[in-house]
Amino acid sequence: MIYYLLALLTILIDQFTKWLVLTNMEVKESISIIDNFLYITSHRNSGAAWGILAGQMVFFYIITVIVIAMIVYYIQKYAKTNRWLGVGLGLVLGGAIGNFIDRIMYQEVVDFIDVYFGSYSYPIFNLADSALVIGVIIIGIIIVKDEFGKGAKKNDV
Repeated sequence: MIYYLLALLTILIDQFTKWLVLTNMEVKESISIIDNFLYITSHRNSGAAWGILAGQMVFFYIITVIVIAMIVYYIQKYAKTNRWLGVGLGLVLGGAIGNFIDRIMYQEVVDFIDVYFGSYSYPIFNLADSALVIGVIIIGIIIVKDEFGKGAKKNDV
């Protein structure tokens, strides 16, 4: 299915960009892309978002395998009738596997996208994280749209 190809493309791009950072930068080294806004900064994260649960690799392995199985199930069951749901699930699958590969290979995740909003420094992230967030947003929009659609149908009766 096309959604698995989207996941594979996400994984390949994610792993390629992480490889570039690993082979060309030292940890904490930073390259300015747009001054005071966007940097490429070599960073490692042994936890989840914002470093929570740092070092809990067995937990992440178990959760990731469960999440991957659930995503595959939902792609098989529901993506045939909802293309956007398939896209969202494909992005989440690719992002989850991209970070899972890092956890298996390095016991931490390679992050490098470093964004500043004025004096606020957003936590450094990677392309797998971006795919996860975009995928979850797409899935959330579909769920909200479906719920509002059900409410509108009830009011029409």
